[in-house]
Amino acid sequence: MLNWIVTFFILAILAAFFGFGGMAAQFSQIAQFLAVLFVVLFVASLVYSLVTGRRANPPL
Repeated sequence: MLNWIVTFFILAILAAFFGFGGMAAQFSQIAQFLAVLFVVLFVASLVYSLVTGRRANPPL
């Protein structure tokens, strides 16, 4: 998910550099939404591991 955040951030910077203000705003909003979603999921997984006392099994 962090890869998507960085990708949309770079796209927003490139769009702003080339003068596409509307697209830059949309890319930055998408990156901001993904960053908030990442933080929420990260905190949820921390709370889950603290409450249950075990770690979530990562997919193989």
